[in-house]
Amino acid sequence: MPKVKEKCQKARTTGSGARIRLTNSVFNVNIGDIRRGPAENRVIPEPGLFRVFLEMKTGRAILSIVAAFAGLLTCSTSEAVDTRLIDEVRKKQVLDSRDMQIIDDFLSEAVLELVKTRKFDEIATIRGEIVARRSNQGQYAQQFSESALKHISSGFQRAATLPDDRRIKVTVNLLILVDQLTDLRLVDLPLARLADKNTIIRYWAVHCLTNPRMIAKLNTGGTDSRFARLITERLSGIVESSVPEVLVMIAGFAGRVTSPQAEQLLLQVADQRIKRYAGWSVKRELIDASILKILAARMGSGGPSKSGVAQRFGQLYSYVLQRYVKGTGLLTDKQKRQLASVLVETEEKCIGTLLGRPQAAIRRAVEQDNYAALQQEHDRLFGNDAAKGELAVKLRFDYLSPRGAKRMAPLPLPVAPAKPRRGGQEPNANAQQ
Repeated sequence: MPKVKEKCQKARTTGSGARIRLTNSVFNVNIGDIRRGPAENRVIPEPGLFRVFLEMKTGRAILSIVAAFAGLLTCSTSEAVDTRLIDEVRKKQVLDSRDMQIIDDFLSEAVLELVKTRKFDEIATIRGEIVARRSNQGQYAQQFSESALKHISSGFQRAATLPDDRRIKVTVNLLILVDQLTDLRLVDLPLARLADKNTIIRYWAVHCLTNPRMIAKLNTGGTDSRFARLITERLSGIVESSVPEVLVMIAGFAGRVTSPQAEQLLLQVADQRIKRYAGWSVKRELIDASILKILAARMGSGGPSKSGVAQRFGQLYSYVLQRYVKGTGLLTDKQKRQLASVLVETEEKCIGTLLGRPQAAIRRAVEQDNYAALQQEHDRLFGNDAAKGELAVKLRFDYLSPRGAKRMAPLPLPVAPAKPRRGGQEPNANAQQ
């Protein structure tokens, strides 16, 4: 196909047969739009499908994506991808071998440009043109899918040979393309990158597999169930090592995919968060509002593990409340705010629905900073050693000990480990039980 060079322009041409023109956006995101609020809120917005998260290290938010993709707003020359022939093919009802070759040639050229181009405003445009060239026509759709798999796979192979900085950029862009295409034929591509050493690559690999469009496809009648089983199995293998932002995506997938394996994956995510609370090593408490809502919704839809889901909901919510009460003097103001937000939102969105009447006791106790009232509400909802709480009675489930024995109430949150003293002295062992 012929190619021409064009300079960056703020507008793109429209209409069939146009060559791709370049917009002045980076992944459809303006760096200046990054929020300046507290660290837990500093995320890049998601106009379109681009979304990244902040890695939390040594108490500071590090905006990895800005460092990785800095300096991308300047104009430069670029080769455009010719869309005229494929646009003509898309109009046809019956395709011949030449049409199939045109589809393959288009994807070959477009993906190669995606790999070669260094200006990410141009990459966003190329990616958008690839996605826009999909079709529901049977012959076309099959050839497009097969060619996408072939050439995107080649793109990943090329990326693997590049210096690490370029490898990360190219791999992320290819994963974003896979994410936007939402094609079950392509699932092996993100699956192969779930264990990548780079956080952003791992994030996008999970996003490809758990986005709402993929979940809708997996839940569509007639879809081969092996796809849901395969994705669920592979996501299960990374729960232990995943950062909170990835865990909440996995939980969303597990809560919405209609399969027994997905329900077990949801329990695994909840168990991971419960474990972190018990060890006083939990981070980003704010995500537990989402996880608790997913658990509550799963209870409402029934399922073979309804009692197991209810037990995790009760134990996790109990730990959030206990951490808020027992963490006085140990937690930062940010952590306390996050926990308070989880407590109030879950009471409003979940507890009232589960018990069949509005609830506001936790909100009042938090607003009044009344820890005694919080403990009283904890015992009413979750129970104590003497009696079951309203949740367990209403939903007919038992709490469990680590060995599987039935309990009246959730496990108590262990005492927080004492902080090491200055000079390298070990903390009191009695404080760690």
